[in-house]
Amino acid sequence: MNVNGIGTAGYPAWRGAGKAQSNTEEKSFAAQINNVAGTPKVYDIFTDEDMIWTGGNGTGLSYYLKYAEDSTEDDPTIIAKGVDENGDEFEKTIHINQINPKSATVVEMRALEAHMGVKKLGGFTSLPLEAGVMGLHDRTDFMDMFRRQIGDMGLLLQKRTAAYYQYSMQAYWDFMNKK
Repeated sequence: MNVNGIGTAGYPAWRGAGKAQSNTEEKSFAAQINNVAGTPKVYDIFTDEDMIWTGGNGTGLSYYLKYAEDSTEDDPTIIAKGVDENGDEFEKTIHINQINPKSATVVEMRALEAHMGVKKLGGFTSLPLEAGVMGLHDRTDFMDMFRRQIGDMGLLLQKRTAAYYQYSMQAYWDFMNKK
């Protein structure tokens, strides 16, 4: 344990705690800032009128979602189009019924959130705050992420926020149980 109580056994508490699996190598903080600053945002380059969600996160990942032309009630399909955290344009096809919230990307979860119409707290998001640092290809267990977020809100005595994340988590459990 260090003197300030930040970590234990020489391993700082912040290093890797709840970190999503990344398919990209770590970059310096300065390189990440410079990259994000120069990354075009999705609302600057895509203007489809039939978007069901648009936004991004703190990594520079910026995209919109819309239903694919061949989407059906039995196989709801969403197109995600935007720029990743490296500034590269991407387009992905997401089959809603194939999403597993226990191993999903943030883009898949945003598609699921939009498709299900999960109520957003103050119009914000139904996903835990930790999702804001995920890149395009990062996968994580969102159900564990929800548990941590609910626990954190409980420690902070934020009962309404904890209850909201409990509601959101239940919506995704219900989705998984219907499969």
